[in-house]
Amino acid sequence: MKKYIFSIALSTLCILFATSKGVSQEEMANIQPTIMVIPFAKKNDNLRSAYERSEIVRIAITKVKEAFDERGVNTIDLRAKLKQLNNTEALTEDQASGLKDEVLSISGADIYVEVEASANKGSSGNSVNIIMTAFDAFSGESLSNKTANSPTMYTDNFEKLAEKAVESEIDNLLNTIQEKFNDIIKNGRTIVVNVGVSDEADYDLDADTPDGDLLSDYIEFAIEDLAYNNYYHVQGVTQNKIIFDIVKVPLKTEDGRAYRVSRFASSLRKKLKEIGYESDRVITGNNVVITLK
Repeated sequence: MKKYIFSIALSTLCILFATSKGVSQEEMANIQPTIMVIPFAKKNDNLRSAYERSEIVRIAITKVKEAFDERGVNTIDLRAKLKQLNNTEALTEDQASGLKDEVLSISGADIYVEVEASANKGSSGNSVNIIMTAFDAFSGESLSNKTANSPTMYTDNFEKLAEKAVESEIDNLLNTIQEKFNDIIKNGRTIVVNVGVSDEADYDLDADTPDGDLLSDYIEFAIEDLAYNNYYHVQGVTQNKIIFDIVKVPLKTEDGRAYRVSRFASSLRKKLKEIGYESDRVITGNNVVITLK
């Protein structure tokens, strides 16, 4: 019954998006969220080491992925992606901190779920605790966090205990993910845009544009025009810098491909070039820095 209910809800989610974007029912499957389950790794820890170090973590990841699969969710296998990167520099110790980004980059996942797990042994029985945290792979924004506990039992079958723990919270996790993904589809994802003037430039954001607007105003108009549903927020503006801490971008392009931050940066640079301003750009995650030259 749980699987049936989730399938109906997910189908409804897809219909809502299809209606708003003119997507046919045959294309609905292409807009379902794709999820990859990965181990929790500390900042300087290697993702592969975190996976291989603990048997209970590997078991928990497998059980979470299986639970998603059973409910019709599109999943990506972590082991396959690690193998894909096996011969790259991303797996060397000095590149460990970047491995997570590398794996997520090649996975194509919309959402990733970090899993922490511990096996508890005691005189009154054994149990398993699992923490599942879902993130938007695009922005790194936390979407859902659930702590799952198995019953305490006189058994050494920790695989079964892990399964029971996952089953106790997986539907709650999925429901929250679905709600947040629904919001992303409706309102877009968030990027941060910082537009500044180079130290070498002989002008600032108070300069006039050919149409008589201040350069800062022109930039804001451009951001409004490019933002999904024209939604943005200005965090602050000075003579040399304007920061937009919220700029919404769509989940998909008009042709159904995943929207990339680089597309937004490229469009903004083109608008600046139209009025004679050259610029450089740096993209880190969902942060865009445009520097006017």
